[in-house]
Amino acid sequence: MPAKKKAKKKTAAKKKTAKKKTAKKKVAKKKTAKKKTAKKPAAKKKTAKKKTAKKAAKKTTRKPAKKKAAKKKSKRKPNPAFMKPLQPSPQLAAVVGSKPLPRTEVTKKIWNYIKKNNLQDSKNRRNINADEKLKPIFGGKTQVSMFEMTKLVNKHLKG
Repeated sequence: MPAKKKAKKKTAAKKKTAKKKTAKKKVAKKKTAKKKTAKKPAAKKKTAKKKTAKKAAKKTTRKPAKKKAAKKKSKRKPNPAFMKPLQPSPQLAAVVGSKPLPRTEVTKKIWNYIKKNNLQDSKNRRNINADEKLKPIFGGKTQVSMFEMTKLVNKHLKG
């Protein structure tokens, strides 16, 4: 029984402290309300009006802020090694032409030839089926992956 009495006393004490805290908060609110409603001297009101008039004048005379133009992405500069004209071998010249060309142009022309003659494998589009002109370039293989193709073509280019 004494434990129950102690618990009741503790809860009663907590309630009293809570009431005191809320009472303090109410008093603090009343004080801030009085401060807000207190009248300001007439001189201060005039200066406030002048300041707002100046701000309004500034706003009307101010030009709208210019939006910064988005930076244009510059095109990537190609690696000079890729742009260096290289002489194709006679086997490669049958497909690409005999003039010196950069590596990038050589691969473009080979792809054009592959697409024109429908040499991509129908099931696996990554594989290229070699015809009579491409077989010597591909080292005698009848089918080559597109990644292996570039490696084999580079062997037929001389700087």
